[in-house]
Amino acid sequence: MAQRIDLTTQPIAIAVETAIRNLQAGEVIIAPSEFGYVYLCDAFKKDAVKALHILRGDPEGVVPQVFIKDVKVLSGLVTQVSSEVELLTKKFWPGPLSITFNVQPGLSWNLGDDGKLGKVSIRIPNQSFLLQILESSGPLAVAAAALSGKAATLDLSSLPIYESDIGVIFTNGVLTSPGKSTIIDATGVTLKIKRSGVINDNEISALIPGIFG
Repeated sequence: MAQRIDLTTQPIAIAVETAIRNLQAGEVIIAPSEFGYVYLCDAFKKDAVKALHILRGDPEGVVPQVFIKDVKVLSGLVTQVSSEVELLTKKFWPGPLSITFNVQPGLSWNLGDDGKLGKVSIRIPNQSFLLQILESSGPLAVAAAALSGKAATLDLSSLPIYESDIGVIFTNGVLTSPGKSTIIDATGVTLKIKRSGVINDNEISALIPGIFG
C-alpha cells in the first residue's frame, strides 16, 4: 500500500518535502487539484511518465498536461509566447486556463508520443499545495487519477489501481469540482478556444477580440 498523507493534519512543509522526494525518485504521486485528484510525476523522467500512462490505461500517443510554477518557465518549453497569450496568462494564471503550445525542438522529454505530436497543454494550477511542490520540482506531467476517458476522481475511497504502484497519496477528503478547465489552442496563427470551461468565453473575448471558438 502507498503511504497516505492527510493534508488537513500533516504540516505542509513536511508534505511538500515528501512529494519532492518521491518525484525526484521517479515515482508517480497522487494529489488534489482544483478539478479532482491527479497523478503527478516529473515530466522529464520517461519511465515515470510511462507509469502514469499505464495507471490510466491511456491509448498510445496520448500526452498528459504539464504543470509549471510560473510563466517564465514557458520560454524553455515552447516555441512562442505571443502578446495575446501573455495577456491571457497574466489574467488567468494561476487558474483554470490550459494553453496548448508547440514544443521546443529537441526538448529532452517524452510525454508518451515519442515527440511526434510536438504539442503540449500547460497550466499553472491555483492550488497552494501543488504550487509549493512546483517551486522545487520543475515541470510536472499531470493527468486525472482515473482510467482514461472516465470522470475525475473526487473521492479516494475507490481508486482503480493497486496503491503499491504509487509513491505517496496526498488526501484532502472528498473534493468538489467546479467543472472543467478552459482550453486555448495557441499552436496556429490565431488563438482558438478548443474547450469552454469554467472561464466564461466572454471574459476571453474581452481580452482577445475575435478569438475563434
